Order: sequence, then C-alpha cells, then structure tokens
Amino acid sequence: MSQTSRNSILFRYLWRGLRYFLLGLLALVALYGVARLIDVSFGSIYEGSRGPYLQMPGPTAITVRWQSLGRHIGRLHFGRDKDKLTREVSEHTATKQHALRLTGLAPLSRYYYRVEDKNKALSQTYSFVTAAGTGSDAPLRFWITGDEGYRNPVQTAVKQTAWRWLRTHPRSGRGLIDFWLTTGDNAYPSGTNKQFQENFFLPYADVLARYAVWPTYGNHDARRSPFFNIFSPPTNAESGGTASHTKHYYSFDDGQLHVVMMDTEASSLAADGKMAQWLQTDLKATRQPWRIVVMHHPPYTKGGHNSDRRGDSGGRMFAVRENILPMLERLGVDMVISGHSHDYERSDSIACHYGESSSWKSSYIRDKTSPYSKGVGTVYMVIGSSSKLDHGPLNHPALPVSLEQSGSVIIDINQNTLTSRFINKQGVIADQFQIVKDKNSKPPGSRHCE
Repeated sequence: MSQTSRNSILFRYLWRGLRYFLLGLLALVALYGVARLIDVSFGSIYEGSRGPYLQMPGPTAITVRWQSLGRHIGRLHFGRDKDKLTREVSEHTATKQHALRLTGLAPLSRYYYRVEDKNKALSQTYSFVTAAGTGSDAPLRFWITGDEGYRNPVQTAVKQTAWRWLRTHPRSGRGLIDFWLTTGDNAYPSGTNKQFQENFFLPYADVLARYAVWPTYGNHDARRSPFFNIFSPPTNAESGGTASHTKHYYSFDDGQLHVVMMDTEASSLAADGKMAQWLQTDLKATRQPWRIVVMHHPPYTKGGHNSDRRGDSGGRMFAVRENILPMLERLGVDMVISGHSHDYERSDSIACHYGESSSWKSSYIRDKTSPYSKGVGTVYMVIGSSSKLDHGPLNHPALPVSLEQSGSVIIDINQNTLTSRFINKQGVIADQFQIVKDKNSKPPGSRHCE
C-alpha cells in the first residue's frame, strides 16, 4: 500500500473521529440546554400556600397578595374595626396566585383584613397603616435589609435585634415601621420560587403581612425568573413618582420622601440608556424634599466585592459610578443605598468622585461631620450583611465607616431631619448619622463639579 493510500485512510479515520466528537459535544450542549430549561421552569414553580403580603402601598390604596394550595376565587374582608370587617373585594376567576387591590382608603389610617377562598379563612386577621399623602410632613420610619435571603442564624439575629429596637422605640398611633426596603439578593442561592419561600417568605412572614416591602433586583434573584412574578411594583406610578412601564425599575412617594428603585443587574447602565432617561425624567419631576435611590451594585466598596475591579460583577459598579452617579448628584439625591458586598460601609456627604479609589481626594468631601447639610453632597451606604458576612479590606477612602458586621438599617425622617441607624446582630447601634435641611441646604439641581 502506498504512502498516499495510508495517509488517505488515516485522514478518514481522523475525520470520522472528529465528527463523532463534534456530534457528542453538540448532544451534550443540547442536553445541558434542555436540563437548564427544565431547571429554570421548575424553579419558577412553588405549589404551596404563601402570604398574605402587601404590595404597592399608597395613601388611598394597597395590594394584598397570597397563594393558595388550589385554584379558588379569592376574597378579602377589611375595615377599620378589627371585629367588623364590613368591606369585601373578590376576584372574578379562580386562581392560585391572588392579588386584590383595596381602594378608597384614608391616608395614615389603620385597616384590618383577612383573606379567604371558598368561604374558608386562610389567614388570621392582620392590620396595616396606609401611606402618608405626597408632601405630608408626617414622620416616616423604614427598615432596610441587604442580601437578606439566606435562612440561617445570622438572618434570625439581625431581624430579632432590629425589631427589638423598634418595639422599644414605638411611635404613637403608628406602626413600628411604614415600609421595608431591600437592597437585593432576596433568595439565595439562585432565586427559585422555593428558595423565595424558604429564605424570604417564611422567615419574614409576620413582617410581610403588616408592612409593604419594596425589593431590589439582585444578581442571585436574577439566576431564575420568579422575582418579577412574585412582586407587584408600581409600573404605572400607582404609588407616586413617574411611570416606568417596567417591573425592573420604578419610584414611589411616601410623605416628603421620594424613593427610586433601580435595576443594576439586568437593565442598561449607559448614561443615555432607557433606565437613565427615565431616571432623569423622574427625578426632575418630583417635588419631594427627600430623595433616596436604592440599587444592588454599590458604586464604592472594598468588602466582599471591589468597586475598583472592572471584572468584578461584570463592570456594573464601574458603570453605575461613571454613568449614573453624576446624574443622581446633579438632581439632588440625598442617599444612595446598595448591597452586594456582605458588610456595612458608609461615606460622608460627598460629590463628584467617579473614578477608582486611587483618584480619591479630600476635596470630594462636601460635609465631613454629621449632621450633614442636605443638598451639598450625597451619602453612600452599603448594607449587604443581613444574612451573610464576607471578609474584605474595608479600606475604600470614600467610606470612612466600614464594618465587618451583620445587621440592618432603620431610618427616621421627621420634617427637616433624617436619622439613620445601623443596628448590628448584637443589637448595638454601630453607626448613626443625620442629614439636616437647614438654611445652608442647596436646592436640587444646584450641585456642580469643578
């Protein structure tokens, strides 16, 4: 046999082997895709009961959601008297996922409610207090947790110590809080519906039935699809603000406070992107004296994540800092609250720093001592340690308060004063500061970088 013939036979065998390898590889990829599709689909399913939990609060309306074991027509009885729930709303078709909007309510008023299906009570009687009307000078108090979606002793201790403080510092005629904010990663590790039930709805059931939660979309929530089916954000400005027409980002008002909930995980962070355009419209339109923005990815951190590394978190921290912060500061945002790093970090009142930490200069500090004067700068806070704690250098020069401690935050707004407290899992106020509107406070839109 000639050398040419031998080479030809060898080539055919090699080519046949390569084809089998490629076919096997394609089959493996297809199998993985099918398995992934099944995993994601089943991750979206939870067949048990859930709730009730409160969504989209406003001064005259609120939504109550819950899930039942079977398909039923849901009903809800409510009223001002716990023993006389004389008003009723009901659904038109049978379903497992229930959502009823209560309307015609009075601002800052307590209502009692009970959910039912098939004429059978599914819950005990709970109560809620409606939100303050836009512009009302009624005091506000809200609770902030970050990366709280891991059911463990840390999560339990953080919740218990915060609510112990709330119970020992009650407000006359009001609930212990007005609402609850999260900075994302509400269900570890992958945001499945079952993980939401186990790590979020069960441990916080007593809070969710009485106080509305405003959740942020985190990277662990984004690993599966249930987040946007579970929660009902006010996409059409049902709770104030400017309609976003998307569940990814939105805003709401309560009293003198305007809050923007951003999506730094799945939405464009370009300076001219759709979210940034909406954000500018929303902040320009609001007349609220207090303005807070909540997002998952922090523009400044040196904890479990490092905002100096472009490769960390897909560059989202860089993009937020470079593209979004200039707009937020220019439009008078008082606080930017984020999570993602499992620690607690906080700046002074600062402005105009959009680079890496090596470019930090003391001139970026607009006010160094609490109480900070509202309008001269923005306070940046990272709270991501409500169920997990990471190790990191905690040495970002823009964040003089950096604590490797688990905890949560309680904020009070009383007319011209905002008071923030970080309460660690031991029940100690490990950080506290104030922002005050006084004669030196600058109006929104008056900040400029040299």
